[in-house]
Amino acid sequence: MSAQILDGKEVAATVKAEVKKSVSKLDYEPGLATVLVGDDPASHSYVRGKRKDAAEVGIRSFHSELPDDISQSALAAQIDSLNADDAVDGILVQLPLPGGLDSEAIVERIDPSKDVDGLHPHNLGLLVLSRPGLRPCTPSGIMRIFEHYGIGTTGKRAVVVGRSFLVGRPLSLMLASKGADATVSVAHSRTADLAAVAREADILVAAVGVPHLITADFVKPGAVVIDVGVNRTDDGLVGDVDFESVVEVASAITPVPGGVGPMTRAMLLVNTLTAAEARRG
Repeated sequence: MSAQILDGKEVAATVKAEVKKSVSKLDYEPGLATVLVGDDPASHSYVRGKRKDAAEVGIRSFHSELPDDISQSALAAQIDSLNADDAVDGILVQLPLPGGLDSEAIVERIDPSKDVDGLHPHNLGLLVLSRPGLRPCTPSGIMRIFEHYGIGTTGKRAVVVGRSFLVGRPLSLMLASKGADATVSVAHSRTADLAAVAREADILVAAVGVPHLITADFVKPGAVVIDVGVNRTDDGLVGDVDFESVVEVASAITPVPGGVGPMTRAMLLVNTLTAAEARRG
């Protein structure tokens, strides 16, 4: 058996077309502000991609590049300025920030109605309460992959390996919510016999940042495997899943690159549109 490849680029193209169509019907131009601190090449690449996506769907881009020695107060003032700007519907601060800056305080400084990363405590709280709000982009993208490929979650056993507030925790809540109705376990570095826990999964999500942690012996035959990992190695980008071995066991799998990554960017556009419509009507 060789698994079906869940092509995130294909799904992202569909999402972007939907957003572009919706934006074209508005009588205003939604605005996305990106804030980039420092000179990290990967961060610059990510932000360029996000701004390119925004332009393609008709979202206006506002961009701030700030030095890595900026003070906490100066960065906070920049966020305050964007919060007050009516042309800006969404604010994205590219993480991680350089050392010495308090990332959590900066995220919490963003107006929750403009928090298109979905990481503000207010929006995460709405997720916990199953109330409408801006959702974290990567988990939302994974849920959209399931929808696009007709992968049902109701009654399925899902194991999420990783408990970060970026992916693992919010995704586990989404999978367990009414309508998705999966039975969810969250595994992590202190989980006893991780392989045995992972093998219980009908849906296995790897989001820990450890190259090739999930091998074939972690995977129940026929399981759906979602690889969130993006690890830079001497051999290039690799995921948390040992793709070559797992593809022969799973029924479906996301590749790295080209799986979850494009969906994270696509859902940022969805969140920007959602924020604009909520703010402006």
